[in-house]
Amino acid sequence: MAAPTPRSSSGWKWVAVILGFVLLASATINFILGLPHLSHFASHEGHSSHSGSQLVEVVLEDDSAKEKIAVIDVNGVISDESGRGGSSLVDSIKDQLDRAADDERVKAVILRVDSPGGEVLASDEIYRALHRFQTNTDIPVIASMGSIAASGGYYISAPCRWIVANELTITGSIGVIFHTYNYRALMDKVGVRPGVVKSGKLKDMLSPDKRPEDELPEERAILAGMIDESFARFVSIIVAGRGWAAHQNEEDKITEGRTLAPNWRDFADGRILSGNQALNLGLVDEIGNFDTAVSRALALANIDAAKVVTYELPPNYSNLLRLLGKTENRALQVNVGGIDLSPRLPQGRLYFMSPLHLH
Repeated sequence: MAAPTPRSSSGWKWVAVILGFVLLASATINFILGLPHLSHFASHEGHSSHSGSQLVEVVLEDDSAKEKIAVIDVNGVISDESGRGGSSLVDSIKDQLDRAADDERVKAVILRVDSPGGEVLASDEIYRALHRFQTNTDIPVIASMGSIAASGGYYISAPCRWIVANELTITGSIGVIFHTYNYRALMDKVGVRPGVVKSGKLKDMLSPDKRPEDELPEERAILAGMIDESFARFVSIIVAGRGWAAHQNEEDKITEGRTLAPNWRDFADGRILSGNQALNLGLVDEIGNFDTAVSRALALANIDAAKVVTYELPPNYSNLLRLLGKTENRALQVNVGGIDLSPRLPQGRLYFMSPLHLH
């Protein structure tokens, strides 16, 4: 019997080539389908001054109205780290606000928040962008809270003209947290000892491989001072934001909004609150859902109907090529007894964040 002929590897190469053409054709079709949006976007005036001009308008609800309500989503952890598209959440929100500001048809913005919070600095950057947008444009921003809008999620909602929460929304968690692991006991158990050379006694403050008894009193005092400063900032933007919103509502003779309860600071101790509890404390204005936020946006903008839109990046060939040649960057994992101790968030930073979502 003749020996079987070895299968040539060229057949698999042809399969790979054909698959590549299929993926390229699919991307081309998606790009062509997106061209009407691109041409519509290119026809807008004044969109070439900043990166918001790269965004494509997508219609969520079409009421055949001339006016628009722009929706900006904040999902997940608030961070200034760059994502897959090369831009951070902070940059994305700023770009979308720029896009809305350049379109004279946009009469209101809904900030749809579903976030447990995040980095202190990133949250503050978003707060400043929202405050600046409303001050410069007189366009109201309505916060629509989803399942969770806690800590930094509330921080970025505080400057908004109106805040809508579901009665079951998890919100509150007003406070600052610094979280890290100390694994020195584990190192001692397995016979590992750190070697440290430092320029000053506080250079390795709160190092995770330092014995607790070796920590200096100044270490926690310094960190506590930073936390107190950030917390004072948190309280001040709540007072300023809710006060500004109440003043605007009073000028427009809108009486349904809430003001801060005299005892609201008693609840600013890191505890989470329901939407109803936040309403009673004056931290939100209204109980409802996204449709409630749309109705309120119409009322604040003093219009009867509006097209609800959002902004997205257009299809990008470079992203497709990046995916085809993608290699996974595997982070170091720490697993002890089947428990993953690898931090999901960068350690050594201050967070406006619910501790339930910090690890």
